Amino acid sequence: MYDLQLEKAKKEIKRLKAKKVLVQLPAGLADKALKIVEELRKTGAEVILWAGSNYGACDLAEYKECDLLIHFGHEEI
Repeated sequence: MYDLQLEKAKKEIKRLKAKKVLVQLPAGLADKALKIVEELRKTGAEVILWAGSNYGACDLAEYKECDLLIHFGHEEI
């Protein structure tokens, strides 16, 4: 079981007043994608799910139209 720290993510969205949030997940967490998006949308932000590659912490999505990138992984950095 993973601790996705969604409450921490929601606090950061609110703190930054992010209107558009990009969520990047590794394939191993794809089954949690809808839960994550639904929970983060409760902040009022538009939440976009990255569908591109994700090979680890060094493979951050580049999407300049977002205010915040939330990059989930299997382990803490």
